[in-house]
Amino acid sequence: MKQKMFALALVVILLVLALLKISGVVHDRQTYRQIAIQSVAQSLAGPQTLTGPLIHRACTEEWDVLNADKRVQTERREFTLVAAPASLTVKGASKLEPRARGLHATQVFTLKADIVAEWTDTSALKPTAEHTGSRMNCGQPLLMMAVSDSRGIRHASVKMGEQVLALKPGTFYGSYPRGVHAPLSMAMVGAAPLQAQIELELVGTESISVVPLGGDTRVQLTSNWPHPSFSGQFLPVDRKVTEDGFEASWRVSSLASTAQQDVTQGDAGKRKSVCPSYTDSSMTHSCVEAFSVTFVDPSNTYALSDRATKYGLLFIGLTFLAVGLFEFMKSLRVHPIQYLLVGAAMSMFFLLLVSLSEHMPFETAYAIASSACVLLLTYYASHMLGSWSRGLPFGLGIATLYGMLFVLLRMEQTALLLGAVALFAVLAAIMMLTRQIDWYARFKQMEAPKQEAAKAVA
Repeated sequence: MKQKMFALALVVILLVLALLKISGVVHDRQTYRQIAIQSVAQSLAGPQTLTGPLIHRACTEEWDVLNADKRVQTERREFTLVAAPASLTVKGASKLEPRARGLHATQVFTLKADIVAEWTDTSALKPTAEHTGSRMNCGQPLLMMAVSDSRGIRHASVKMGEQVLALKPGTFYGSYPRGVHAPLSMAMVGAAPLQAQIELELVGTESISVVPLGGDTRVQLTSNWPHPSFSGQFLPVDRKVTEDGFEASWRVSSLASTAQQDVTQGDAGKRKSVCPSYTDSSMTHSCVEAFSVTFVDPSNTYALSDRATKYGLLFIGLTFLAVGLFEFMKSLRVHPIQYLLVGAAMSMFFLLLVSLSEHMPFETAYAIASSACVLLLTYYASHMLGSWSRGLPFGLGIATLYGMLFVLLRMEQTALLLGAVALFAVLAAIMMLTRQIDWYARFKQMEAPKQEAAKAVA
């Protein structure tokens, strides 16, 4: 008995090592998938963040001072005047389609947005001298719209009233250089209230974010993607998610957000500790309050396979327990090598699942892998346990385990509860089946043939 227990412990160790190797394969495939997604983003465009529109104006002030040698010396300061819109409305529709690199695919979105910004007061664009007798020089006002990855801009146009303005690349605005801008005349800027209408078609991957720069910012976003994840500093006030996509709307006041001050006053880089959940590596000042939508890919089979592999040792333990109960209660003899083969078949399921799911839907891969393992173990157990009447219930139990695992993978929020209830049910069933067994008598009965054989040899 001691030798067999030692052999079984060795079998378990070997199977644990096999499961670790399979888990390593899953993690490697996850890494390859992430590299493929990054490759698509590098070739197309990455996550997109909309910042603007704003009107800004670069100015310089020069003045004369007497230095220590009583000579006249000219000093100057450079500054930027910025006018944020009093109201900002964004209405956008995004359509997603897959792009693949080899076996791995990611979702690419195309956003078509209508943006309306209104300025009720543009006095912030008028320079104020800080030094008496200074000379003030200001450039032409620029209307700018920034994005985090300008490679994704497919189309952009802007109208001020009935006048269509010519857009040019770049924003010429500090930490937000990527995007488009349009020069404005002082006569146009001075004719407040002012309204700008922007049409934007933008391509990107993974997520869309909007910085609430208006005194009152309202955003409506629709998409054909049914798996959104709403994040950032502001959640939508209304949202509707169906199998055909989602609709969401946000409303943010400048009284509730520091985004307007951060962008217009250039303080974003000093506020990294305030909003750690929003980062944008493409911008120098990477922490500005925003709201965003991430397009979650539920077809990430490696995440599901990784979760399934974590249950591997539990499944092997329950299977060994079932074999041990048959061996103990029916006075059978099962060799440790047979335990090893049963455990190897259970482990092979996870490797089959990972490899098949790369070429077909996860549900289909799971059905094929589990069916193959159930049929193999049922056939083998019928011979290992001595009859089909014992092998069929064993196979039915294995099928139940795989069915329970599939439910756990699909019901992520209640997986812990369902798993705990299932384990309790298994424990209760074992206790009910063995409640009348005299364990001392059973062990003596099993040891008796060995003792008689030893005496016969002696």
